Amino acid sequence: MPDTPNGIPDAVRAGRPTVWRNPHRRPAAEILPGLAYGLAEVAAAEARWRRFDPLLARLFPDLETGRIDSDLLALRADVSAHVAGIAGAAIWVKADHDLPVTGCIKARGGVYEVLVYAETLALRAGWLRGGESYARLAEPVMRTAFGAYTVAVGSTGNLGFSVGVMARALGFAVEVHMSHDAKAWKKQRLRDLGARVVEHAGDYGSAVASARDAFAGRPDAHFVDDESSVDLFLGYAAAAFDLQRQLASANVTVDAESPLHVYLPCGVGGAPGGVTLGLKLLFGDAVRCIFVEPVAAPCMLVQLAAGLERPVSVYDIGLDNRTAADGLAVSQASLLVAGTVGALIEAVVTVEDAALFTGVRDLWERAGLRLEPSAASAFAAVAPALAALPETHRGTHVVWTTGGALLPEAEFQKALAAAA
Repeated sequence: MPDTPNGIPDAVRAGRPTVWRNPHRRPAAEILPGLAYGLAEVAAAEARWRRFDPLLARLFPDLETGRIDSDLLALRADVSAHVAGIAGAAIWVKADHDLPVTGCIKARGGVYEVLVYAETLALRAGWLRGGESYARLAEPVMRTAFGAYTVAVGSTGNLGFSVGVMARALGFAVEVHMSHDAKAWKKQRLRDLGARVVEHAGDYGSAVASARDAFAGRPDAHFVDDESSVDLFLGYAAAAFDLQRQLASANVTVDAESPLHVYLPCGVGGAPGGVTLGLKLLFGDAVRCIFVEPVAAPCMLVQLAAGLERPVSVYDIGLDNRTAADGLAVSQASLLVAGTVGALIEAVVTVEDAALFTGVRDLWERAGLRLEPSAASAFAAVAPALAALPETHRGTHVVWTTGGALLPEAEFQKALAAAA
């Protein structure tokens, strides 16, 4: 194959499970000051979230305070030992699989970017005056005004749903471009919201590219670009404040002697990358972020290993991007994310599909967690990381789940059956 990327481990090329310690990682104090986005930008995103609390509480009755956040759950000692493969590991779950409104982590980015667009339109048109409660944006006259605009996105499912739920709740027209590997039930629930679903024969990347082209330059539309959106990225980054608050409430110490290890499923990279930026800004090198990818679609590992000089795809090294973890079935990582947090990622762990289904079954039977295969990937990475990275034996482990609560019962039963 001509122009084959260098630096990719043989095991990754062969599609075998791998723990890849990032050779490009640098101390946070060395990297963070040179980034385009810092604590001020992430704090501003958090402040914007809070401005929208009254609106979200009005639109979604289950959100009493308007805050979209999930519980931090401590696994029982026996379940932690099963996940880690050793006794004594303290494992917590940041339960974004049960996140309000959307049941997935994509709400943190997708909902946030729709809110940013709504705020921009409302302030520019004078529909919202300074100091006025953002709950006004839920009024019928505002729904009519927003109805003249379209919000579009390319997605394998969960981002599209998160964008669709928020945009339709405000009255926007919605168009979601979806790849061939997106689940049929995810397409149908978008149609049930009133969104227009455009199906593509290609993979996730081609769906995003087609949608981007279709909406380029349209003044009456906004395209949520999962590969390069700064608003999406900062929406995810603000989640670090939620975890910081919860760890403090649980009296969990995070410092050099008691580091925090966070396991993050990775598709194109926006959600785990944003969370990594936020956590590094708050905890520095006391937090170690470990990305998790399917063996057939390790796009972030491949990009970081090959370098940032040009985009690199898993197809370039002979992998097929076929995985049951549809939310992680991405052939090429976001260069925005790779370029921003690439030197802050501790390691990438790749896992086989069989481990995802086993994780779905085990976490349901042992801990009552209802996960999608994509979300179970992070649990499958804990034991390999502990075995390969001695420094992970100290401190606390947080597995960040990404989706599952809204999985239809028939689909959940299929995942459980696949573990057998």
